[in-house]
Amino acid sequence: MQYREPTLVLFSGQTVSECGGAHAASGPFYCPADKKVYLDLSFFSELNRRFGVEGDFAPAYVIAHEIGHHVQDMMGITTKVHRMQQQVSEAEANRLSVMLELQADFLAGYWAKRSVGHTKLTETDIRSALNAANAIGDDKLQKQSQGYVVPDAFTHGTSEQRMEWFMRGFKANSIEEGNTFQQLGS
Repeated sequence: MQYREPTLVLFSGQTVSECGGAHAASGPFYCPADKKVYLDLSFFSELNRRFGVEGDFAPAYVIAHEIGHHVQDMMGITTKVHRMQQQVSEAEANRLSVMLELQADFLAGYWAKRSVGHTKLTETDIRSALNAANAIGDDKLQKQSQGYVVPDAFTHGTSEQRMEWFMRGFKANSIEEGNTFQQLGS
């Protein structure tokens, strides 16, 4: 397949995409309808300020995760998952969403290992990406916002899962190792 780069749209506060409106609370996202990655610049400072995530590689992980969604879209995975989600319960649809998100984390790790060219990532860089993945897991975000965790409402995966799938991608020899749907059961 021929890779087509997505368009990156930088915004702060709010913007409109073909997937609808977005505001700072949405954070970065990929819109399959217009093939664009929307990067809310305020999210990156919030990652540091609110979650204590430091390091230059944390934003790179977030961007790579969103690019991972673009790759999924190009491969037809996103469309297939969205069709499946329309035919199942809300809890099952959320589980499929988690698999899609964890696969994007895998792709971010896969990219991280291969894209640095002659520059070797340091342990600090990897720790920065893992800290970001840890900070934005559904379990931590739910606990922080509502004081308790509802696993059936997860849409992105736990902190532990997000870190695990990033590292699986980083260590993988083949992109096929990132089939979360097969490995987590679909």
